[in-house]
Amino acid sequence: MHTVDTSSEAFWRAAEPMRDEVNAALDRYTSYDSGCPAELRDAIRHSLLAPGKRLRPLLVLMATEACGCDRSRALPAACAVEMVHTYSLIHDDLPAMDDDDVRRGRPSCHAAFGEATAILAGDALLAQAFEVLARDTSPPETAAKCCVELARAAGATHLVGGQADDLAAQSVASAQSEGTTKSVGSELAQLESIHRRKTGALLSACLKLGGLVAGGDARQLEALETFGWHLGLAFQIIDDLLDLSGDETALGKRTGKDSHRGKLTFPGVLGPEASTQRARQLIEDACQALAPLKPRAAALEGLAHYVLERHR
Repeated sequence: MHTVDTSSEAFWRAAEPMRDEVNAALDRYTSYDSGCPAELRDAIRHSLLAPGKRLRPLLVLMATEACGCDRSRALPAACAVEMVHTYSLIHDDLPAMDDDDVRRGRPSCHAAFGEATAILAGDALLAQAFEVLARDTSPPETAAKCCVELARAAGATHLVGGQADDLAAQSVASAQSEGTTKSVGSELAQLESIHRRKTGALLSACLKLGGLVAGGDARQLEALETFGWHLGLAFQIIDDLLDLSGDETALGKRTGKDSHRGKLTFPGVLGPEASTQRARQLIEDACQALAPLKPRAAALEGLAHYVLERHR
């Protein structure tokens, strides 16, 4: 009996050519004309073209294939989400936000080019994401739907709102360190609310964009969206575990910073073992959500297993 390989190895086999396609397209998109100041161009390319796994654009392309469509149609959408993601990292790394000086194994944008140029680089990427998505996605009705989905995921009620609440939670945790603390249940609910918006919303939007470009039906789009929400929360839990005990060289960023800052994290609330169990359950739920897309969803299932294995 033939079985479909849904391991993380299946993900990597599918991912390599996709990553090459995304990297080449991002390079083309940021080969600006003389209207872009050289330092701004260098700052944008420093962050956008830095070595990375390109998980978000891969989700777009794999979702398109899972709906039975050629992934090349979704390449502009894949690049757009990577531009939005990179903009968010540039701004999150700023001293006024998370104050990180290393990103993807190299100096963060503000560390390399200064705060003002970093802010402008993030602004430019956010604007260009919607230019690329609107101009290069067809038909125009699909481009419009994709712009709405990505804007919602990146806006005040999702990515930006989640970051605002994350920063506010740090202030509250600091104030409570010498007084009473919240219950585990309330802290967990707060954490999940933050990261379903800050992390999960964009991952879910990546999958929805891929499905929209492919012309997926309502059942397929719902399956992709549900997969994305579960995957996003699991991704954040694993990220928190990696910050606790991961290898800085392998991760390409500082570790231990969240606990030192008093930041609310899943291991801090649940403990490492329970956090790992929670992530496993979320990945299982995510893979079950893909049932309407099988057998073409093997690469997405492999990506989910890879997310879970990142901390091993």
